[in-house]
Amino acid sequence: MLPAEMNRGCGMSCWRRLRDWQAADVWRRLHRVLLERLHAADEIDESRASLDSASVPAKKRRSATGPNPTDRGKAGTKRHLVTDARGTPLGLVLTGANCHDGPLMAPTLDAIPPVRRGRRGRPRRRPDKLHADKAYDARARHRECRARGITSRIARRGIERSDRLGRHRWVVERSHAWFNRARRLPVRYERRADIYEAFTFLQASIITLNQIQ
Repeated sequence: MLPAEMNRGCGMSCWRRLRDWQAADVWRRLHRVLLERLHAADEIDESRASLDSASVPAKKRRSATGPNPTDRGKAGTKRHLVTDARGTPLGLVLTGANCHDGPLMAPTLDAIPPVRRGRRGRPRRRPDKLHADKAYDARARHRECRARGITSRIARRGIERSDRLGRHRWVVERSHAWFNRARRLPVRYERRADIYEAFTFLQASIITLNQIQ
């Protein structure tokens, strides 16, 4: 489906290149380079970050899939995403749909790459404040935020509703919708987790590029 003017070659060659570039960490590094360009233009708002997950159905029970409790136990993959205050994807992790959100908070935060503003200065990889819903309300999650120098703003169970944080959390839900605009992502057809991850990071780069433009 690539444009003919790209002189793309056969489909299998394109698939092999996608696989090899994923193994070489090209897509993750591309996303980091675009984040640095956005940061150099002072267009990353690190004062607040939003964290949430979204599940997508998977056609095959392969790696990084699991029974989705919200979809009658069908196979699915969950995308854990953290964004800045403007919805720019900063870090993401893929797991099976049966993985609980809470324990994946720290790995998702650690997936944020160190972003340098220009050639000088210390790279930045932590937001100042994190907004999340009640799925992340646990003492361990607050400790993980404090250990990383992040102020946690997590909806408390039995005390407040998650939608009270909607003023700041809606951006991550919009970012999940941006990911699902790519036709290879709303439903996982890929048997291999690395190929699906490659498409996911490619879409993260496209979203970041749109923010730059």
